[in-house]
Amino acid sequence: MDVQHFERITAFIEARLTPLFDAETGSEYGFGMDDTSRALRALRNAVLEASAVKGLLAKRESAEPAMRRVIDQSVEHNWDVLRGIARQWEDHADFRREFKRHAWELDAAPAPAAAPGPAAPPAPAEG
Repeated sequence: MDVQHFERITAFIEARLTPLFDAETGSEYGFGMDDTSRALRALRNAVLEASAVKGLLAKRESAEPAMRRVIDQSVEHNWDVLRGIARQWEDHADFRREFKRHAWELDAAPAPAAAPGPAAPPAPAEG
């Protein structure tokens, strides 16, 4: 599996979650002790933990066969976690077909190049 799959699905989910932490939605930036804030933090942590496995992909090629199997299992499991979360927004315009596929289906072909999207906002100036 290509690391770009993990990067795209993580970015998609983060784009859905980040606005939910804004004060405009009634959130205390996700740091409240209400159940909604706790659920948001838990969900964001699950996404970050599952996407961290992408770091193993670079080590897979040089790993011994037994370690390769462990890496493959970890990648498949964590892709399924991210896939399950992303599919909650299946009707969203930015949802990609690849987010529905199983890990072994993505192994068959390299990740397509990302379509150009809107530029990221500039970083705030430090003052």
